[in-house]
Amino acid sequence: METSTRIIRRLPENLVNRIAAGEVVERPASALKELVENAIDAGAGAITVRLSEGGLALIEVTDDGCGMRADEIALALERHATSKLPDESIELVATLGFRGEALPSIASVARVTIESRSRATGEAWKRVVDHGELASEGPAALPPGTRVRVEDLFGKVPARRKFLRSPRAEWAASLDVVRRLAMARPDIGFTLEHDGRRALHVQPGDSLEARVAQLVARELKDNAVEVDLARGDYHLVGVAGLPTYNRGVADHQYLFVNGRPVKDKLLNGAVRGAYADMLARDRHAVLALFLDVPPEEVDVNVHPAKTEVRFRDPALVRGMIVTGLRHALSAGDRRSAQAPDASAMAAWQSEPLGVPAFPAAPAPLFAPQQGSIFAASQSRLSEAGHAWRGYEAGVMAPPVARAEAAEAPPPEAADHPLGVARGQVANTYIVAEAADGLVIVDQHAAHERLVLERLRAAGAGAGDAPSQALLIPEVVELEEVAADRLEDAAPKLARFGLVLERFGPVAVLVRAVPAALAKGDPAALVGDVADDLARNGDALLLEERLDLVLATMACHGSVRAGRALTVAEMNALLREMEVTPRSGQCNHGRPTWVKLAHGDIEKLFGRK
Repeated sequence: METSTRIIRRLPENLVNRIAAGEVVERPASALKELVENAIDAGAGAITVRLSEGGLALIEVTDDGCGMRADEIALALERHATSKLPDESIELVATLGFRGEALPSIASVARVTIESRSRATGEAWKRVVDHGELASEGPAALPPGTRVRVEDLFGKVPARRKFLRSPRAEWAASLDVVRRLAMARPDIGFTLEHDGRRALHVQPGDSLEARVAQLVARELKDNAVEVDLARGDYHLVGVAGLPTYNRGVADHQYLFVNGRPVKDKLLNGAVRGAYADMLARDRHAVLALFLDVPPEEVDVNVHPAKTEVRFRDPALVRGMIVTGLRHALSAGDRRSAQAPDASAMAAWQSEPLGVPAFPAAPAPLFAPQQGSIFAASQSRLSEAGHAWRGYEAGVMAPPVARAEAAEAPPPEAADHPLGVARGQVANTYIVAEAADGLVIVDQHAAHERLVLERLRAAGAGAGDAPSQALLIPEVVELEEVAADRLEDAAPKLARFGLVLERFGPVAVLVRAVPAALAKGDPAALVGDVADDLARNGDALLLEERLDLVLATMACHGSVRAGRALTVAEMNALLREMEVTPRSGQCNHGRPTWVKLAHGDIEKLFGRK
């Protein structure tokens, strides 16, 4: 059998550039990142970015850096030509860019106009390259610095263009790029405009903490601690949100190595480990960490996009992040991360000095009215001879180390798998007696599951779920990207009773909430719904994402830990759990109840 001869040949320059562009310029945000990094490396004190259609139509970056001469502009458009490696010590890179691939790669797949005025010579020059071909060049007029315009990205590469996402999605990615770079350099001023509207503006000279709070969230300033840890030549600084200040998606975790924004699995894993025993599994910390290490201890040449790094001593880096975060959180606001109180531990060892005075019982959590979330269980209780009522001082004595006395004999425990309520511990756990043991129920986790199943059943019905209109519609401020997601999902959300409409670029108007969640906080509900839509991305169909959103809505409508319940309410919750599918676990995978069998109790006291 004959084998054909394969001839080795050099690829043409334009094809080489397009191959490189596939690695460096994945989308408009990738091109924007390279241009802004070039501006930072040029010593800019102020950088202005203009975008149109999320960067698909226009990307323009203007800086007041050192500028370039005409011959330098021409050289910068050649592959592997750079001013950032004065020698061949690639392991000692001190700038954001160093490969010399970005500009020629971008110019091979777009129309690029570079205008620059050198501070050294005062000469201003302009060069235009259209998809790899020189279109024109000549003198220009502009202040010292450089202006780069990228137009019609992938305009002549339809195979790449069709894989780009919508202008909204590309704008979200571009905004994230500028935010990260602006966070890393508080000494530089940044301005970002999109379709003629200013979306971001920060002044130079901010402190690191002020810059992070301004770019991430204003509330972070009052809900965060400063991180500062040094080990030899390694130095970790940053701002870490308290565990109580968290999000449903990990998009507000910003990590930097030597001033370079990175997305590294080692660093992300270290953050999760540091917060492991302080956050629920479905919640994520808000933070910005800046790690400075000797250049020879980190490899930034892993990928052309330069977002991945490798450390020579990964164990040291992980240990620094975990230790630095835990130390900062333990020394900061002790409301969210605190050790056992010494006086409380001492009191546990001593005899009580007297009988403590018990406060009056709190007002009932639920009123006996139509539409109560325990309506179904109420009717079953009424049939059993129980009256639905709250605490009344003239009728019942205040509870003393137990729940208030029931008005009728309690049902037999043998009749119910989860038993009958005997009391409540820490206003969080229901203690019930079953025929075969002791049942402890997490009231919030259990009711969260019940509300979710109600919302699912309502959404699966023929009509829309009942909603409660707000007397005064509430305006909820969000990031523009989050508002975009909610606007797209609004018709589907309305089916479940959450009625929203757009209210300007960075806000939505809440007109109604699901009837089951009428007593909740609309702003908190909408914020978490937006986080869920972001976390599940566009890979899932909207119907699938909404099923996950319902879990968040159920969390807002459920009985909170720390709320006192009446005996009737506790029993109603137990009865509804017995007839609700999947009630054995909450929406986040945690168990809703545990049982201690009689034999196990006897073992505790040495009877067996």
